[in-house]
Amino acid sequence: MSDEERQAASADPLPHRARQPLPDHPVRVALLDLLAEVGTVTSTQAAARLGHSSGLCSFHLRQLARHGLIEEAPHNGGRARPWQLRWASSHQSDQEAPEEFTALARGLEDESYQHWLAQREQAPAEWQQDESFSAVVHLTPEEMAELATSIRWLLADYRERDQRPAARPAGTMAVAAVTRLFPLLGRE
Repeated sequence: MSDEERQAASADPLPHRARQPLPDHPVRVALLDLLAEVGTVTSTQAAARLGHSSGLCSFHLRQLARHGLIEEAPHNGGRARPWQLRWASSHQSDQEAPEEFTALARGLEDESYQHWLAQREQAPAEWQQDESFSAVVHLTPEEMAELATSIRWLLADYRERDQRPAARPAGTMAVAAVTRLFPLLGRE
């Protein structure tokens, strides 16, 4: 992509482009999460972290870019194309990015779950169970933050496998771990 093409693509406002339908795919959700975590990533780096092929990651990165969610990050030329979240660049305000990313990520999580429910019977028998659960607990803001930190720590060992696919036990599969902690306003 030339500098002129990159500038023309970034001239479109994100809210308009983000409203375009983006077919659900777990690799796209994982790529957005990875970009939010590390900032920039090439398809080769994403493949190593997520355990997919570089070609598959490259395809989904281009799809995310086509829908205006990510863009090429500045680089020194060469074949490697690093990508970044679209709102990570200077043309978006700091306050827009987290809300837009949160809404996008939550929407993709919801779509992924609906896709799972619709396709569950096609999974191998040992993968057809669903470990979803919810609970209402009474917490202070500090306790809610502490609980979120505890959940992140609990998942950290499993997320390290993304960096070392060879360390994964046989039979592993990508599993979405979604946690939402939010106050239930107006409820006693």
